[in-house]
Amino acid sequence: MKKPRFVFPKFIRFAFVCYKPYFFVVLFQAATNAGLTIYNAYVLSVLIKYLEKGIYREALYVGLGIVFVNLVFNFLNKLNLRLIETTKLKMQDNINRKITYKLMKLPYQYLEDPYYLDLKERAKFAIENQDTINMFLNGFTEGLQIILTLIGLLTIILLFDILLLVILVVAVILNIIIVAMSLKTQFTVFRTIIPINRRFGYYLQTINDLRRGKDYRMYSVGKLMANEFVSYGNQTVDYFKDLARKLTFFQSFDKIVKYVEMALVYSFVAYRTITEKLSVSSFSLYISTSLSFSTSFTKLIEVGLDLGRAVSYLRPFIELIELKEAEDEGEIILDEIREIEFRNVSFSYPRSEQIILDNISFKIKQGEKISIVGLNGAGKTTLIKLLCRLYKPVSGEIFVNGLSIFAYDYDSYLSEISAVFQDYKLFSYSLKENILNGDGDDEEAYEVACKVGLKEKIDSLPEGINSLYSKIYDEKGIELSGGEAQKVAIARALYKDSSLVILDEPTSALDPLAEAEIYQHFNELVKEKTAIYISHRMSSSVFCDRIIIIDSGKIADIDTHQNLMKKKTSLYYKLFMKQAENYQE
Repeated sequence: MKKPRFVFPKFIRFAFVCYKPYFFVVLFQAATNAGLTIYNAYVLSVLIKYLEKGIYREALYVGLGIVFVNLVFNFLNKLNLRLIETTKLKMQDNINRKITYKLMKLPYQYLEDPYYLDLKERAKFAIENQDTINMFLNGFTEGLQIILTLIGLLTIILLFDILLLVILVVAVILNIIIVAMSLKTQFTVFRTIIPINRRFGYYLQTINDLRRGKDYRMYSVGKLMANEFVSYGNQTVDYFKDLARKLTFFQSFDKIVKYVEMALVYSFVAYRTITEKLSVSSFSLYISTSLSFSTSFTKLIEVGLDLGRAVSYLRPFIELIELKEAEDEGEIILDEIREIEFRNVSFSYPRSEQIILDNISFKIKQGEKISIVGLNGAGKTTLIKLLCRLYKPVSGEIFVNGLSIFAYDYDSYLSEISAVFQDYKLFSYSLKENILNGDGDDEEAYEVACKVGLKEKIDSLPEGINSLYSKIYDEKGIELSGGEAQKVAIARALYKDSSLVILDEPTSALDPLAEAEIYQHFNELVKEKTAIYISHRMSSSVFCDRIIIIDSGKIADIDTHQNLMKKKTSLYYKLFMKQAENYQE
């Protein structure tokens, strides 16, 4: 993938759109601080000039003015810093909102592509673990202030002697080299530590994962965890020891350069003051200006390098933000799915040459109950993903009611499909919210839950249908068995009341008899709706109108259960008989 360019201006533009007031507050802060620095340098020389000439009354007024102006500016500075922090927090909150929204709007194919999954993790790691946004914004604020200060100081220095500027710039260049080498060393160490932190984070997450708690205790992996902790801890300590040794050398050399610079500046300004008979106030002005210029320029370089580091961390973030969002191609509103047709559909996953579906063609009429059967990896789930518009076919087309599925408005199209996937997920909300997705009342949720066999479970809960699922947010949260969680997912699909319902092996973790019971009961609940059942077991195929057999991405057969059982050499017959033997055993 092509790496994003111009990360700095892109992030500034992105942050500006997120919250504009922050930048106006920062600009005011930078301008006032820069003005105060130049004001103090100039007015101090005026004060010395009055004292030198014995004009004490005016000197007193100037001194009082310096104190008053600095008090006022410091008061405003404290207020403005508080305002900066407030606006920065608001902007960071808006940035996080936009990231969440962006992830929700990305095409589904990105969520299963290893490259984009890694990109998402790198972007999240930079934002959450390295405080990159805060580092960037602080650097931007400080950098803007220093630039405005340098403009004023540079004017004063050029009015004195350009040779003084040369001395300062040479010293700054040496400081740049030292700081760059120091930051490069730090960046190398931090980049090396990232994989260690990821593995360390995995072990922490594993220990705190309630779902792994039983396995953790059953197989006594505590010793393994402890050894890994010690190993990663020792590696980290070794890296930081080496880093500290190198940084000490850089800091020592940096101090030597600064002392030499100060000696040269004082000597040069003193020489000019003596030979040209300049006043003491002029000497004070040029010395303070030179030292402020040197300090500010060095600080600007440090800030620039810090910003450069932040930019390198933000690169995956910008790449993520620039990903093209899923487009709503169609405009036709779909009111009901009456017919489905796959016409010569083939598909391969992005960045893969393996053909998952090869020239698939079939039709499903309204009200039909269809079972799609095949071995694991045959392409059954992929077929459903295509029907749900999560992916686009490589070739061929899918039609609903005679029109391409991409001709329909995306939201209205999905509103007519209720799918329960094998890897379904419940959210850490109440059972009611999981079933209704935030709409409807308690009675509606309870009624649907009872239809799928959850009445006894819900009646036993203190909070009933409003019980919170999982203990992530609340200790009073409940845990559900695999079968109970699947029933909640099925209840969610039923409540949606779509014209097409799909069960994509959500019961694969259950025993065959329990699975058969759920499929049979679900089939009774959907009544006249079109239904598609996917399973590598045969429990759902017996009561279906037709069965589609997929073998290695191709349709091997389409027929009724009775007719397929007459074909003794067919894949369906072999699978059915093999499973029947296993159940009898």
